[in-house]
Amino acid sequence: MERLKILVVDDESRMRKLVKDFLVKSNYEVLEAGDGAEAVDIFFRENDVALIILDVMMPKMDGWEVCREIRNYSKVPIIMLTAKSDERDELQGFELGVDEYISKPFSPKILVARVEAILRRTNQISKEDIMDVGGIIINKAAHIVTIDGKNIDLSFKEFELLSYFAENQGIALSREKILNNVWNYDYYGDARTIDTHVKKLRSKLGEKGDMIKTIWGMGYKLEAEA
Repeated sequence: MERLKILVVDDESRMRKLVKDFLVKSNYEVLEAGDGAEAVDIFFRENDVALIILDVMMPKMDGWEVCREIRNYSKVPIIMLTAKSDERDELQGFELGVDEYISKPFSPKILVARVEAILRRTNQISKEDIMDVGGIIINKAAHIVTIDGKNIDLSFKEFELLSYFAENQGIALSREKILNNVWNYDYYGDARTIDTHVKKLRSKLGEKGDMIKTIWGMGYKLEAEA
């Protein structure tokens, strides 16, 4: 399946790289613009941008001007980023047709989750994102886990942890790698956080919980039953 294009617009190259790295990891193609005028040029040249992540404060054309210009021709989803947390700015964004409004600093993982939610809502990505791992059915789009037709009640982080294990089944994952991927890249926690979540997850999965193996001195891996 062809990767969806996302246009990331921010005058800070460091911020563009941070957002791009997380989006590319989630299998999106990323286009970058360093100012509003460049963003408008890229948008109309490419013609198939699926979503725009747009900073407010930029040279040449600010985010509001870019949004107005694009909204004259397109209903492409727009996520607005801002350093301000002013309610008036937020209201202005929604009046201009902004789909989501996120204040800096933000978690890149949450931003990606918002991107995916909007693209699902606009029917640009499949709702059938389902994995079957040894009889554990994980519906990532609906955030539902079932075993033998029965729903398993997981917290958000337990669901994310199980999904990460499932996507990397058979691979030994260090606690550091799990923290970086399931929690934020800048999460300042310790291994006990993971161990506690794994213990709860195993308990909720019942017999299937035995598929999560402890790799002593390192971390965990999920081994699907044959």
